Amino acid sequence: AGTYLTGQLLLAMPAMSDSRFDGTVIYLCAHSPEGALGLVVNRLVDHINFPDLLDQLNIETDTPARQIRVHFGGPVETGRGFVLHSADYTQDSTLQVNDQIGLTASVGILEAIAQGDETPRHSLLALGYAGWGPGQLDHEVHANVWLQAPADDAILFDANIDSKWDRAVASLGIDISFLSSDAGHA
Repeated sequence: AGTYLTGQLLLAMPAMSDSRFDGTVIYLCAHSPEGALGLVVNRLVDHINFPDLLDQLNIETDTPARQIRVHFGGPVETGRGFVLHSADYTQDSTLQVNDQIGLTASVGILEAIAQGDETPRHSLLALGYAGWGPGQLDHEVHANVWLQAPADDAILFDANIDSKWDRAVASLGIDISFLSSDAGHA
């Protein structure tokens, strides 16, 4: 039986050949024999902001109660919003990833965040997701395309996007210079 990485972070290694994932940190929301689904947590989209997104979804609000940034969750279904959040919030449609984290892909959670209603303590809004077919992620992990690391709230939810990859690697006690694809090329 393989090891399933639900609830873990995947860190793109320098060997990553897909430029869409270069330098990314992905939180794995689901991983099973059927495949895997994750969200990139360290990249923002530049073509839309939260108020624009609310307009597109016809969510009425004068000024959003919370200004949240819109992340690039991955290249699959980029028109669809996913909210990764602390487990203190749940709807019928929420996927409980584990005891700490949920994933909700409904308009209701966006309305709640916009209106400042019952909302999760921590949340991250992403458009699109990263998906893998059966066995595909396992193959990529074995090929050293991804490094796995434990997830924590700071890496998932804080606003310091640019340091998330470095912090996740550091949490493993690894010297980043050993991972550089430029090592030995002075």
